This record gives sequence, C-alpha cells and structure tokens, in this order.
Amino acid sequence: MLHDEVIPILDFGSQYAQLIARRVREKGVYSQLVRPDVPAAELKQLKVKGIILSGGPASVYEKNAPRCDPEIFNLGVPILGICYGMQLGAEILGGRVKPAKAREFGRTKLHVVADDALVRGLPEETTVWMSHGDQVHELPADFVPLATTPTCPFAAARHKSRPFYGVQFHPEVTHTPRGEQIFQNFLYDICHCSGTWTMGNFIEQTVQGMRQRVGDAKVICGLSGGVDSSVVATLLHRAIGDQLKCIFVDNGLLRKNERQLVESTFRDHFKINLIVEDAAEFFLSALAGVIDPQQKRKIIGYQFIEAFRRAAAPIQGARFLAQGTLYPDVIESGHGYAGTAANIKLHHNVGGLPEQLGFELIEPLRDLFKDEVRQVGEVLGLPETIVWRHPFPGPGLAVRIIGEITPDRLRILRDADEIVLEELIAAHLYRKTAQVFAVLLPIGTVGVMGDARSYDSVVAIRAVETQDFMTADWARIPFGVLAEMSNRIINEVRGVNRVVYDISSKPPATIEWE
Repeated sequence: MLHDEVIPILDFGSQYAQLIARRVREKGVYSQLVRPDVPAAELKQLKVKGIILSGGPASVYEKNAPRCDPEIFNLGVPILGICYGMQLGAEILGGRVKPAKAREFGRTKLHVVADDALVRGLPEETTVWMSHGDQVHELPADFVPLATTPTCPFAAARHKSRPFYGVQFHPEVTHTPRGEQIFQNFLYDICHCSGTWTMGNFIEQTVQGMRQRVGDAKVICGLSGGVDSSVVATLLHRAIGDQLKCIFVDNGLLRKNERQLVESTFRDHFKINLIVEDAAEFFLSALAGVIDPQQKRKIIGYQFIEAFRRAAAPIQGARFLAQGTLYPDVIESGHGYAGTAANIKLHHNVGGLPEQLGFELIEPLRDLFKDEVRQVGEVLGLPETIVWRHPFPGPGLAVRIIGEITPDRLRILRDADEIVLEELIAAHLYRKTAQVFAVLLPIGTVGVMGDARSYDSVVAIRAVETQDFMTADWARIPFGVLAEMSNRIINEVRGVNRVVYDISSKPPATIEWE
C-alpha cells in the first residue's frame, strides 16, 4: 500500500526497532522497518518525509558492522539517529566513535544545553534511558551539541548544515518519560509531517485498494473468530460485499459456544456469506491416540488444509485468499526487508496455505501491529468480545490437553475453561491480562468427593501479562478470584478434583503448555 507520507526506520538490529515504529505511528505518521543497507534510490521512490536510524548491538568501528547507504544523507530529508544510528551518522559525517570510558545502561540524567527544534519542550534536566558501550568521542566543527549526561558529552547533537540529528539515549522506551516529545519535535517541527495516519484513513485506503485489485473476482477468507481474521473479513465485506466467501472450519477443538459466536456475529449481524465446514470427526479420528505435541500440530495442519479445500471447492470464480498476516509476522518470518532478513520462524500466516491451494494472497493487515488491528476492529464496529479477545492457538484445545485427546477430555477442558473466563470477566481482569486459559494435565490425583475417595483429573490455570508475547510474566491474579475459579471447577466439572496455578514466566517457560 502506498502511503501519503512515510518514515522508514533502518533497522540495525535494535531490540527496540518495532517500538520506534509504534511511537511514530502513535503520532499519526506511517512508519516502516527496512533493511539497514536499503539504497537511497529505493527510499526516494517512497514519499519519505524523514528517516530514522535505529540502535543496534554492533560497534561502528568493527569490520563487519552494518552500514547504511551514505547517499541517504544527500536525499535532503531529516534523519534522526538513535544510539548506534547516531554513532553511524556522526562517523559518516566526520565524527569519531570510540568505546566510552564508562558504559551507560539504565536511567541517567540528561542536561539540555541548546535551544533547538529537536529538544524544544524538554525541561533543562530530565531522565533518559541509556544502553550503550560506545559513544561519539569527537564531533567536527559543523556539529552542534544539544544535550549531555554526566558521562556522555554528546548525548544529543545536530549537524549545522545537513538535517541530521542524533541522540545517544533511547526516546522510544517508556523509561525515557519525555521521549514522546522528541518524536513529536522530529516528526512535526523538523520533518513537517501532516499526521494523516489514522485508522479511519487506513480503512478508507484499504477498502478502496482491495476493491480495485479484486475487481469482479471472488475472495475466500479463512475465519477463525480471532480478532485478526475477523477484521480482515469485515474490511473485505465492506470493500466487495457478497464477492467475499468466508470459511469457518469447526475442527472439534474449539472453546465452548465458539462456533455459535462466530455464526451469530458474521452471518446474522454483519450479513457475511459464511460457510461452516463441520470437520470435527476428521480431526478427532486422526488425533486418536496421539500424544506427541508436534505430531498433533502436523495432523491438525494437514486436516485443516483438507477441510479448507473441501469447503472452497464448490466456490466458483474464487481467485484470492485473504489472511490476517500482521506486521510482526512479516518481520519475524524474514519477509520484511525485501527478503533479506534472517528467517527467524516460518509463521503460519506467511507460508504454506496459499501455495497448496493455488490462490493469490490478500493481506490487508500486513502493515499493522496488534493494537492497531484492535483499533480498526473498534472503528468497524466489531463486538468487544472479538476485538479484545485473548489469543487462541490455531490447533485449539489440542495443545491445552496434555496427552491424548478424547471427547470426554475435551468436555472437561471446555467446561473448566469457560469457568476460568467467566470469573476473570466478573473480576474485571480480562482486559488487564494478556492471555488466560485452562490446561488439562495427563495425571489423576487422589481426592475426597462427598464421603467417597476419588481419583480424577488435574486442571492448571495459566495467566500471563505481556506487551509483545515474546516475553511474559505470570499474572498476579488475586487469591480470592483463583479460589472462586478452583471451587467452581471442582464442584461443577465432572472428572476434576484438583486445580493448580502456573507461576512460570517466559522465558524459560512458554505461554502455551505444548
């Protein structure tokens, strides 16, 4: 999609690169991560209003340190270098970078020493977050220092004649409380952006673009009931109406009443043409006796493609397949930098299905982060139960039943999971947690039910808090809420006599158990 104004971020390997992109977008300007050596000529083809050079773990004086095309400094657009990006820009423009006498990690005091557009609005003394072992040791005469820290004489600086600005600290992290002002100043006072990146504009441009691309062909959309596929389906329906055919595969591994929620929302409320493929018997028979989690995933993946193929076969004139690929999916799968990024993982949304089914791909959300997708969902009028729904794995309850999957074990987990979510919502904790669910363990324990001895199943409750799902901490749900969940599960779910709470963080544990 061509945007009215773009701030490309040259990613030199910073752990905060996506955070920089989010901060820019929060200011109403579209940002995009690009490979660090992107040619200046390629950037010139975009409607570039400015460029940001990210931080990174390398040292600019190392032999194989990543470099940018020096010609970007001749494009005539403002450039902001952050940490490594500042050091690289300063070196290219005549400065010297050396290891710092004192490495700075963590909060430190920034002292603003000049009245300049980049630091305007900052108090004379403020707190910033540092994370560096190198720093600019010497600035040539055509640079102006803007701020210092106790151990860094050039914590912020700018070039006198070229529109290059650099900060040694990280304005994108929350530990730099006035970092938002730095981005505001750079985007609006220096780059003169208009701030037209809004969800309303995104929807309008996306709908128009999809309508032109699709023409009179039909589009098939795999609908899971999660926020990503739901937003894709709703956007497409707004663009092409009845040319959209949605397929929902009931694999028999869904949460309680999940199929009914999807049918009532999309078929009844949004009037979307929804095909439900009832494939529960295929999935459950193929999974019978299977215990290994990787084998479960392979079976489910194969059965899903077969079910999708059966449902799609009668649809005449279908040329496109719509998927809910998000921007982090694209980056993590190595497709984000014109195919040159490291392939970190093969993501389920960025490979496999289209090649096997022979459709052209439509991915209207591939420029968005998860929180932006939720904003689009709200603007489109999707119900809160879908927009703010916790993530649910593609293999469904199969990876939350440790051991063999049977109809009775599915019943136990469905009933227990429903109670966990009911109590979480009743305690007003659903929006305050990132992912909460029940897990059925492959063991039985002794208990006393009434006056009789029992030997029944164990249910674990997993609840985490996280911003990005790359790392997560276990949620400190109040004991009273946990007690209510436990009491209800043991009293109401036949076959359970013990409930435990998972207090593992990620890493080393994963969020899901399988």
